[in-house]
Amino acid sequence: MDFGPYLMLAIMEGALTAAVLALTASGLALVFGVMRVVNVAHGEFFMLGAVLAWWVSQLAGGSPVWGFLLALCVVPLLVGVLAAVVDMTILKRINYDPERTIVATIGILYILQQVTLMTYGPEARPVAPPFNTRVALPWFEMSNGALQLYWPWGLSITSYKLFVIGAACVVLLGLWALMTQTKLGFLMRATEQDREMALAFGIPVQRVYAIAFGLGAGMAALAAVLIVPIQQAHYLMGGDPLLLSFIVVIIGGLGSLPGALLAALLIGLSDGIISVFFSPTLAKIFATLLVAFVLVFRPNGLWGTRNS
Repeated sequence: MDFGPYLMLAIMEGALTAAVLALTASGLALVFGVMRVVNVAHGEFFMLGAVLAWWVSQLAGGSPVWGFLLALCVVPLLVGVLAAVVDMTILKRINYDPERTIVATIGILYILQQVTLMTYGPEARPVAPPFNTRVALPWFEMSNGALQLYWPWGLSITSYKLFVIGAACVVLLGLWALMTQTKLGFLMRATEQDREMALAFGIPVQRVYAIAFGLGAGMAALAAVLIVPIQQAHYLMGGDPLLLSFIVVIIGGLGSLPGALLAALLIGLSDGIISVFFSPTLAKIFATLLVAFVLVFRPNGLWGTRNS
């Protein structure tokens, strides 16, 4: 196979990584943008989504399709409600103080992790995808002075991976519509701009905070439900999504949803291409170096402002 088809395959794998990362990082950016809260437990809400997806799929009686659909509908809602309860019972009581919030979310991280270990166990368990057909990818080559379409051997991707990419795009469009076209989105943006002024105008800021925190955790859980048929559910799987989400949020600009999407695309595609042609370790090194360059030359991020 020539270089071109290999590059296309790497881009498709990178697009999958970017799609899942965009969902996870958008949740983290939303929480920070609205609440100015650094949620260190964000990766554990991702992990909880994967583990609950496994539980729900087992309750479906072994049917991959119905188990996945049930998990896709129920799990993000359950995790979102849990996160909202955490906000109202813990973060609200410490008045969202930045230092105490970090310590509190670290505690939440370990609580979720250890409770999952005691109930779910240390094993990594797979979730069967609802469909997993191999889809051949075409390529073009010059022949006799004209472009001709052909299908290189081995150039393929599964239908489920294509579904994950498409589903992530739909969800992100829905998040954009929520933030720009609905009353709830207006309340969130008003609270983000000036909390005291929002309170003066009678906006229920505490309720907006709970919804934002729950929505951010629900986005992470949704990303986990989508990716767990490709990976496996494990009680320690929250570390990498948390780290990569922080990298994306820093590069894109703290609290900026457009910046998070742009950075997720950049990190995801670079990870896919570098991992295929070189090594996954080099891809992580590149992401770390990219963060360093952004912090040095554009401290507010690619899409951030001075007020971020």
